[in-house]
Amino acid sequence: MNDSATDPVERTAYITCVLCEASCGLEVKLRDEQIESIRGHEGDPLSRGHICPKAIALQDIHADPDRLRKPVRRAGDDWVEMEWDEAISLVATRLAQVQSEHGRNGVGVYLGNPNVHSLGALTHGINLVRTLGTKNTFSATSVDQLPHQLMAWALYGHQFLLPVPDIDRTDLLVLFGHNPMASNGSIWTVPDFPARRRELASRGGRFVVVDPRRTETAKVADEHHFVRPGTDVWVLLAMLREVLALGASPAAYVDGVEAVRRAVEPFTPEVAESFSGMPAARAPCRSAANPRIVADLHGARAAALHGRMGLSTQAYGVVCQWAIQCINILTGNLDRPGGTMLTSPAIDLVGHKIVAAGHFGAWQSRAKGLPEFGSELPVSTLADEILTPGEGQIRGLVSIAGNPVSSTPGGHRLDEALGGLDFMVAIDIYVNETTRHADVILPPTGPLEREHYDLIFHTLAVRNTARWSPALFEKPDDARHDWEVARDLALALIRARGEKPSVVDQGRFRVPPRMIVDGLLRVGPVRGGVKKVAKRPGGIDLGPLESVQPDRLQTPTKRIDLAHEVPMSAVAELADHLDVGPIRLAPDELLLIGRRHQRDNNSWLHNAPRLTKGRARHQLLVHPDDLAKRGIVDGDEVSVRSASGQIVVECAASEDMMRGVVSLPHGYGHGRKAGVRMRHAVTLPGASINDLTDPSRTEQVSANGVLNGVPVTLAPGPPGPPA
Repeated sequence: MNDSATDPVERTAYITCVLCEASCGLEVKLRDEQIESIRGHEGDPLSRGHICPKAIALQDIHADPDRLRKPVRRAGDDWVEMEWDEAISLVATRLAQVQSEHGRNGVGVYLGNPNVHSLGALTHGINLVRTLGTKNTFSATSVDQLPHQLMAWALYGHQFLLPVPDIDRTDLLVLFGHNPMASNGSIWTVPDFPARRRELASRGGRFVVVDPRRTETAKVADEHHFVRPGTDVWVLLAMLREVLALGASPAAYVDGVEAVRRAVEPFTPEVAESFSGMPAARAPCRSAANPRIVADLHGARAAALHGRMGLSTQAYGVVCQWAIQCINILTGNLDRPGGTMLTSPAIDLVGHKIVAAGHFGAWQSRAKGLPEFGSELPVSTLADEILTPGEGQIRGLVSIAGNPVSSTPGGHRLDEALGGLDFMVAIDIYVNETTRHADVILPPTGPLEREHYDLIFHTLAVRNTARWSPALFEKPDDARHDWEVARDLALALIRARGEKPSVVDQGRFRVPPRMIVDGLLRVGPVRGGVKKVAKRPGGIDLGPLESVQPDRLQTPTKRIDLAHEVPMSAVAELADHLDVGPIRLAPDELLLIGRRHQRDNNSWLHNAPRLTKGRARHQLLVHPDDLAKRGIVDGDEVSVRSASGQIVVECAASEDMMRGVVSLPHGYGHGRKAGVRMRHAVTLPGASINDLTDPSRTEQVSANGVLNGVPVTLAPGPPGPPA
């Protein structure tokens, strides 16, 4: 007879994957405290059983021996564990000292990408930032998506009113600089893109991609058009001009059409051809040839045009995103089922004013005068603010779930700058390229040890759902969640300043994330709290996206002004310099772009062996003709040099590249610096693309980092001495 006391305990849990924007629903089977399997949850109304390799690796992050589990302080080249109360007290005291000596702005803050994947970081991290009271706040937003949010603010009145393609009902989907087969959407939560693309084809729809590389997404499209990096703006402005020539059909609440017509008149298809390398006869900006994308956008029952990171990370990203919104609006495809639509999430961050609408240029960075957006400065200038002496110079830094040395422009310069700080604290689970500079690291619990609700990605999803994710494992007794770290540090900082936490301070920090979500769910369409949502594996299905305009607009007039002064001034500047061109290249220069892979998420998943096994993907992709011209052979090590740096990396010949364009993946180069404590990641080959990007080259309006269209030269072998 079996002894029931020793029988294994088997259970099934339904959770949300928090490793990318797709936010897939997972079915996890456990035996005692061991994960037996992780599968896509077939009953999830959003992800529909889809899963990618990242989700399987959740267990690897949980068990990673390199993941920090207790606070550590620097002791020379080593790290010493600390107790939590001691660590919090030390950090609060040192931050208070820096601010006492250098003012509130003497401490900077960097918020990394993983913050949006953690409920506690979202609910309580912002309160920690507010407690610090610094204007020197930076985040990953200005690495890749700031132009997108800026246009949402300008046209729709709120930075998070971001229309997404209603892929489940569209007849035509056109993507610029967008690779959802690898990145699962980005500013578009679209799990199971491969199946949704097939469903589009099965109902007779068309799918078009414009990109300098024949990406994973381009390979499954009906049409792919090469475009020279950094020149999408001329193609899109020519498309907008042609849309207006065919006849605009905007909603009654749209203004500024005639002003836009006048503004884009100089941007002819021939101008687009001269800049982009896309012959006007077959470029998607003429309506005469067949098939013609503009004509199809104009005449389709439902069509959606969308641009993502490849557009936002170039010199004219704001105008690109504005032109896309204008085209969707003027073809009648905004707020149309199958067009681009706004979500109606169960927790409405916009309608309930939980997230601020945003503001632009309320202040500027001290060193270079770059504008803030939504109380954040462009991260391209973080190193400047550390290195430039004077009032407001950053002498201390709080880094929360970030690795800007790897992920922001001019990472090698920031790497040097961080070494000169008076004090740095990181809230992070790894000693990475950035956190290795910290004096103290405070590690929160891992993703399987905390509850979760997707506040952000429900706001960007292709279907309205509500899903509560329980913690898979109990929090260890000597661990703290990220919201608890933020709470304890903020309250300790207030006391270290010689102040007493107010009743408001106490309240906003001590209410746990679950209680916040519970209250917000009760005032939304779910009409019930966390318990109601948690009862249903996969959550509650609130149905397809609905037409919500103009009521959902947050502009003062409840109208859309296409001729907003921010994009219009930028368009006028472009029109004044049509003879200049976007980038002047020397005869031997090529244009560098980044790329993503389904098994990657920026720089923070490379310590999981199951995500890095298989075919290497660190190489610089180069068209065979461009290699032959330089006497370089497929597989050679090459020196890649830009105006701001140089690297050595293996090259790979690829006919998927447009001639004159090379591609390097984002997030690599872990082994180039001593002190990184990620034993598997540091063994991976590759180099950081951001050792080549130039922090002085920023987007025309927003000052977002320019990561695409970087002029580089290639040469065989290791680099020579710096120029």
